[in-house]
Amino acid sequence: MRIASAVAKDLDPLHAAHHLSRATTDILGDGPIDLACLFLSSHFAEQADALVEALHRALPLRLLVGCTGEGIIADSEEIESAPGVVLWTARLPGASLFPVRLVARPSGDTAVLQEWPTPDMVGVGRPSFLLFADPFTSPMDDVLGVIQSAYPGAPIIGGLAGGGRESGEHRMILNQAVHDHGVVGVAMTGAVTIRAVVSQGCRPIGDRFVITRAEQNVIHELSGIPALQQLQKVFEGLSSDDRLLAQRALHVGFAMDEQRNRFERGDFLIRNLIGADQTSGSLAVGDLVTEGQTVQFQVRDAQAASEELHLLLASERVRQPQAPAGALLFRVRSARSAGQTIFMAIRPAWHSLGPWRPSGGTTSRV
Repeated sequence: MRIASAVAKDLDPLHAAHHLSRATTDILGDGPIDLACLFLSSHFAEQADALVEALHRALPLRLLVGCTGEGIIADSEEIESAPGVVLWTARLPGASLFPVRLVARPSGDTAVLQEWPTPDMVGVGRPSFLLFADPFTSPMDDVLGVIQSAYPGAPIIGGLAGGGRESGEHRMILNQAVHDHGVVGVAMTGAVTIRAVVSQGCRPIGDRFVITRAEQNVIHELSGIPALQQLQKVFEGLSSDDRLLAQRALHVGFAMDEQRNRFERGDFLIRNLIGADQTSGSLAVGDLVTEGQTVQFQVRDAQAASEELHLLLASERVRQPQAPAGALLFRVRSARSAGQTIFMAIRPAWHSLGPWRPSGGTTSRV
């Protein structure tokens, strides 16, 4: 098992593909690549087709999956507000990989399987899923329900595409196809084990609210009052330090268990707050929402998030002393926020993976 990563900053798709392929071959050598993950800054959205085509000509990729993102991370380098593309590649002997493609019906409330591994293809064993989704067109509760119905307890990791402000601006990549909607991914079985570590780094502020009027990813009313007006009330009640945090890193948390009487840090799925309409008083968030959901505004603290991640990784090393062959890192972020960090470690399958359960900021819904 060997894993490599390469980064390119050249906006010319042919030049970027050439650099990525050379850097990848220098690490992995010649031969087929079982799994490749491609992450693009929004600068490459209009050139994604050309980049994908050039990569397939340059490298023997058996399965390619990826998406656009607001920020790009490669090794120790993080690229923000600038062109960047990362190619993460892996040779996974003994692993079986199956492409996944899901889209929503026109009503947006039901996921449809366009490409899906059937039980006879997967064989014995429960697959692990790596998914990337467009937040504007993917009802993730429904998507996850479809997968859990077919494979109860299957681990689901991945993230929501970023960098775009409205539907159609994101790119999801599956093999040689580039999509601007829906979900793409890969199901993995065989001699590979995936572990996930989640660091939220967010804490709730103000009161909880119930979404009383919403459409797609826009919240119109919270507890019967325009959403922006409720946010302004929360902001006015904050300390001066929390007001500074809210100005830099304000998010919305969706309660994972609506039946709880008390909500604390880790009890919410964190989503970006991506816009506000002063006229209507509506707020736009980075996920589809439904009326009746319980939400609470959140602030993110960079130091707290970093400390939490280090503690979680240390605990993971104690539980799983074998070093991972490689890792994928996903961050939920706004332009200036410290990101929610999801660390996915890939190891040879030397032990069984217990049933996956949602936890704070679940990796399946990043």
